[in-house]
Amino acid sequence: MNRITRFLARPLALAAVAFALLSTGGCTTASRVGVTNDFDHAVNFRAYKTWAWYPQQPRDAESGPAKGYESFLDKRMRAAVTTEMTQKGLTEVTTAPDIYIAYSARVEDKQQVSPYYNGLGYPYGYGYGYYGRNYSPVTQYKAGTVVIDVIDARRKELAWRGTGQAQVNQNTIDEAETHRIVNGILSTYPPQDSNARR
Repeated sequence: MNRITRFLARPLALAAVAFALLSTGGCTTASRVGVTNDFDHAVNFRAYKTWAWYPQQPRDAESGPAKGYESFLDKRMRAAVTTEMTQKGLTEVTTAPDIYIAYSARVEDKQQVSPYYNGLGYPYGYGYGYYGRNYSPVTQYKAGTVVIDVIDARRKELAWRGTGQAQVNQNTIDEAETHRIVNGILSTYPPQDSNARR
């Protein structure tokens, strides 16, 4: 038996390795954006060349527009969406756009239950040592959720909706997080050519 095999044969050593892997997984999860989308399969998304903000844009999570001025989150959202649409070759216009864009954004308190928790106060397979005594199966975190809608301006119908959610650090979505979430959502727009027109 070599040194590594003997080290891993100890229950406490295995617990330490498992804890390190779980901690590393937690760090990488915080940087990911969970993205989903849905769209009208009859729409030819390649025909869209110009866009504008939806005229009746609802209030954002900080209620800025309702007070007569833009909130920080509203400014961040508009800047991030404008950057992404420009990179996709769409032009922002003030009249007669091909599509309107609207968004909603919010921050919510969430809970996550560890998939390794077995109800006995420690992860699966580790019932000894001090590892399990303070182990909590539930993690509290804040999630920023952004929904972006693309509306066909001529038909006044929803053509595409993208949703993104990511862990955030506070009660608002900061500038870097806004760009990260918007980039994640709009990376799936327009839908792939094989699915965009059936």
